[in-house]
Amino acid sequence: MAFETIGLLSIAVLVLLLLLRVPIAIALGMVSFGGIWVMFGIRPAWGILSAVTYKFAATWTLSAIPMFLMMGYVCFHAGLTKGVFEACRIWLARLPGGVAVASVFASAGFASVTGSSIACAAAMGRIAIPEMLRFNYAPSLATGSVAAAGTLGALIPPSILLILFGIFAEVNIGKLFLGGVGIGLLTAIAYAALIIIRVKLNPDLAQPVTETHSFREKLAVLRPTWPLGTIVIIILGGMFAGYFTATEAGAIGAAASILVALFNRSLTWKVLYDSTTETLMTTGTLFIIAIGANLLTRLLSLTGTGDMFTSAIIGFQAEPLFLLIGMAVVYLILGMFLEPIGAMLLTLPVFLPILDEAGIGLVFFGVFLAKLLEIGMITPPIGINVFVIKGVVGNLVSLTEIFRGILWFLFADLIVITLVLAFPEIITFLPETLLD
Repeated sequence: MAFETIGLLSIAVLVLLLLLRVPIAIALGMVSFGGIWVMFGIRPAWGILSAVTYKFAATWTLSAIPMFLMMGYVCFHAGLTKGVFEACRIWLARLPGGVAVASVFASAGFASVTGSSIACAAAMGRIAIPEMLRFNYAPSLATGSVAAAGTLGALIPPSILLILFGIFAEVNIGKLFLGGVGIGLLTAIAYAALIIIRVKLNPDLAQPVTETHSFREKLAVLRPTWPLGTIVIIILGGMFAGYFTATEAGAIGAAASILVALFNRSLTWKVLYDSTTETLMTTGTLFIIAIGANLLTRLLSLTGTGDMFTSAIIGFQAEPLFLLIGMAVVYLILGMFLEPIGAMLLTLPVFLPILDEAGIGLVFFGVFLAKLLEIGMITPPIGINVFVIKGVVGNLVSLTEIFRGILWFLFADLIVITLVLAFPEIITFLPETLLD
């Protein structure tokens, strides 16, 4: 059997396993190992499996992932982010839909200490949704705004998605982080604008907040935000000023979060235990998926299937813009059924050579890809963030109502994607200005 045929059959089997809801880590590992076994025999297959696993796990840059995860979990369990939403609410409450707008910008603040949209949605959902329901906000607006704002967790640095992309594509992670700032802030502004316009047109969605606060009270409410602000300044300020790399920033961030929690008298043995346990579990899951993706890359390389796909697509001589639009459609569809990291690692072995041939910048594509994958986090029928919010609110809000609230934010996301394709500088300006 020709190697190309083995590669195509392996991809077909992989798709079948995913449709049967086999976990993506298991599907990737089984198909890749099986394909190499058929090609070369069992002994070389075990040799490649052990070599790929060790080489990946021993990658120094990967140490940033557990460290950034640890930082986010410590901040969450130690309550270092509690004051952020309250500050945003006090300052923005008088806007139409101001409490929902506050939840968006508070999510952007929490995103700066966690690389996970799920963690961001869960944390802000517990804080912001009860407040919005207390102020008689429409349940669809209250839940939809938090589920959508949670996606900022994987755009605004540090981002686990961008770290993994940087490792696989061999791209400077600092540049990816800077690119994520632009699209992350644009997304937050788009969500906030959408909320204000919707409430202006339909005031029944959010009752006006009548409570008033003096300027002194507004300044006082900023005081509890110092733990988060301190950590963000240490991490992002030090990283972009060149004092340490993005990889080193993870360790410094984890240490800073523990020290700030200790100084804030909110660090307990339970906080450390819960944070460490969740970090280990999440890291293990990510690494298993990534090792499977590395094996698939090796299989496609050995069979020549990747080169075949690249030649076929480049043969159409499509403009880079149309290639990006085509890839965007692929990722938006995949996002309906797969979680972001799995969808990314599944497709990168095929798409990276195409991007290289088409001359599309990997910094731009990596950040653009993160945005596309995060849209999948709120897209029916899976929409992981939606189910996270459902778990937070329980029976207070139906799943249908949450999805109804999300649809408006999907419209805002399409506008953001269009703007980024029309003006790539939204992503590339900061990386090219500060790190080139």
